[in-house]
Amino acid sequence: MRLVGIIVIAALAFAASAVAHEIFSESPSANPPAPSKPDYVAYDQPVIALTHAEIIDGTGAAPTYDQTLIVDHGRIQAVGPSATLAAPAGATVIDARGMTLMPGLVMVHEHLFYPMGKGNYDELLYSFPRLYLAGGTTTMRTGGSMDGYGDIELKHAIEAGKEIGPDLDVTAPYLNGPGLPILKVHVLQDAADATRTVNYWADEGATSFKTYINITRAELAAVVKAAHRRGLKVTGHLCSVTYREAAGHGIDNLEHGFAVMTDFIKEKKPDECPAKSSTASLAELDISSPEVKGLMDFLIVHHVAITSTLTVFETFTPGRPEAPEAARALLIPQLRKAYEDQWTKIQHPERPGPWSSVFPKLMQLEKMFADAGGTLLAGTDPTGYGGVVPGYSAKRQVELLVEAGFSFPQALKISTLNGARFLGRDRDVGSIEAGKRADLILAAGDPAKDATAIEKVELVFKAGVGYRPDAIMTPLKGTVGLY
Repeated sequence: MRLVGIIVIAALAFAASAVAHEIFSESPSANPPAPSKPDYVAYDQPVIALTHAEIIDGTGAAPTYDQTLIVDHGRIQAVGPSATLAAPAGATVIDARGMTLMPGLVMVHEHLFYPMGKGNYDELLYSFPRLYLAGGTTTMRTGGSMDGYGDIELKHAIEAGKEIGPDLDVTAPYLNGPGLPILKVHVLQDAADATRTVNYWADEGATSFKTYINITRAELAAVVKAAHRRGLKVTGHLCSVTYREAAGHGIDNLEHGFAVMTDFIKEKKPDECPAKSSTASLAELDISSPEVKGLMDFLIVHHVAITSTLTVFETFTPGRPEAPEAARALLIPQLRKAYEDQWTKIQHPERPGPWSSVFPKLMQLEKMFADAGGTLLAGTDPTGYGGVVPGYSAKRQVELLVEAGFSFPQALKISTLNGARFLGRDRDVGSIEAGKRADLILAAGDPAKDATAIEKVELVFKAGVGYRPDAIMTPLKGTVGLY
């Protein structure tokens, strides 16, 4: 009986398979349905002409007006006055009157994790790359990782077209000594361990490295030597090592502007993070002193780039605006409440802190460094206690650079071409030039006259595909913190 049952089941399965084949298979003469595209894709035609636009090209040059830009199979084919540059026959034409075209942002201190409280940082490998792209960031470096494999595999998935998001320059997990209360960060044992760690993550596919608060000079030197041997760059958010020491050891980049330098703390001991905070030191510092100028000159001579992350420090400063409602609406309720409660507390401190004077100093120092010939880069660092939310934070960073005294074209260059050059990607991205990849932001208004116009992003193009920011962001409301 058991054998008969098996035969009957097999016969039924074969019959069902035959019926399914008859229903779902296509006859040779049938036309297969056209594949549908996601609703967040507005344009994916091979040839697109954006006409009558203002263009701020990312080189620092003044805007040009009434321009046409032609995209051909993902590349910028031509840029010129609309009066003389005609759209090719058959091109999809976008009338961009009253709008501004800019290159996609190239941000170099971003993360794919977010602060969840109590020293825990969770990777958000689904929502964050989408939000970064929707906000106009088309290329980015992660400024340290809590999940090295997650970041690397996401990079590959984006490159393969399986996920959407910026192109990623992936920084390996943090390189740090003992003393940090974050369990996801490996503690280096010595310089040999630092070398092993760099080689391990380079073999796994990391393309950048970040030294952190409690690293020693010997460990930092080992990291730089091992990374440079493989043609890779090293940055640092430092405390135990001064900026001058790090530059002397060949570091390529320093994070957070001049906010975390310990060079001017008299009590500092070698290889130790001092008890006095860098914030308190900066509050007392005369930034016009010869010593400050000497440090900047030393960094410039040693070709050390500085990354501005004004967005995260703004969150600690009384009197600064709260994160936009649309950004807060993306957070899960618990994260939103935690951010809003802390922001409110900062606006009404029990004791006045140093940030009211320190934040303007950070802006001044970054402007001084750039004016002296230093390479200033931009990032947003979505950490702190929250409120720095991808999709909104990169645009805010550009606005803060303008507030710091840069013209809008200069601020945009810091946030595009400077980053692309540092990452070695400037032949492909970072500015609007014929031959480069069509990574573009189309915003309503004129940000050269009002920097807040950068917030009004209508379309983001990456490799010639135009994305609708709202269509990406709307399904993510209330989910940041989940995935």
